[in-house]
Amino acid sequence: MKIETIAIHAGNHIDAGTRAVVQPIITATTFQRGEDGGFPGGHIYTRASNPNRTSLEQLLAKLEGGEDAAAFSSGNAAGMSVFQALEPGSHIIAPDDMYHGLRNQLKLLFAGILEVDFIDVNDSEVLQAHIRPNTKLIWLETPSNPLLKITDIKQVVAISANHGIRVVCDNTFATPLCQQPLALGADMIMHSTTKYFGGHSDLLGGALITAKKDAFWEKVRTVQTMGGAVPSPTDCYYLTRSIKTLPYRMRGHMNNAQLLAEYLEAHPKVERVMYPGLPSHPQHAIAKAQMAGFGAVLSFQLKGGEAEAKRVVNAGQLFTQATSLGGVESLIEHRASVEGPDTKTPFNLLRVSVGLEHIDDLIADMERALG
Repeated sequence: MKIETIAIHAGNHIDAGTRAVVQPIITATTFQRGEDGGFPGGHIYTRASNPNRTSLEQLLAKLEGGEDAAAFSSGNAAGMSVFQALEPGSHIIAPDDMYHGLRNQLKLLFAGILEVDFIDVNDSEVLQAHIRPNTKLIWLETPSNPLLKITDIKQVVAISANHGIRVVCDNTFATPLCQQPLALGADMIMHSTTKYFGGHSDLLGGALITAKKDAFWEKVRTVQTMGGAVPSPTDCYYLTRSIKTLPYRMRGHMNNAQLLAEYLEAHPKVERVMYPGLPSHPQHAIAKAQMAGFGAVLSFQLKGGEAEAKRVVNAGQLFTQATSLGGVESLIEHRASVEGPDTKTPFNLLRVSVGLEHIDDLIADMERALG
């Protein structure tokens, strides 16, 4: 089936009792056991599994072409479960530009438990030089947050395969509409489902999708079940519902992002635009080779420095200054001020999540903000 059909049908089950076309929300926290003490309905306790979460996980696995998926209460919880599944003393290689929430997990929560190097994973010589005997994971994020760097997934997978290292890719910015890392050789995918999967800035969630149900995946599942950072049945229901429109929403997002990026690149007050759909992007050729679309997040730097960036971020009417991305409404943010004192993000950089408003209105609003 094509991805539009998968999005609509893979997470839905007609209710056996009522024949309702849309699967109902099952809010029960516990389920009746059979006379033999077994679980004829397949569920024991909602922290371990729930009909709505099972449907969501089946949908996510099929969207990304994986064998299985695990849903979590947030993207941070999903990423953290991978780190928790590693043996203490394991070494992780992570990109030098990545989502600060997971970067801070590695630097703060796992300090003294896991060893981490943040490097330019696009440089194959640098990558190979940092591989150690205890390297167990290479974490990728492509496009990256907030500099929109593109990583050649096949290149990293080829290097990791020679050392038996697992590759996990944060695919939040791309979604399966733009990029399918498992098909490129990655072992696992992470998503903040809060973003494009939810699509309306009103759901919190995360997910992992695995290429194979191996021993490491079982450890991740154990972390999910025992840790209990799982989404509610209601959140699973609404997330499954939102995903039904994901393919069509993403096309609108990406079309707007491309046009806005081209407008910004031509603006005299803009120093640089970071968007993989632009030929000027340093890894545009890699993006074209491994992506079916370029996503809908872009960053740009202003010639007037930090003061001008902070002026512009507050000057729009349609672009709301807020953290997050992937909703139908356009958001803009001065990213360095969010990431904290150790940020490496330029202070004249603004990150934009391009929404589904009419592109003419978005460009007009940006024109007013830039002055």
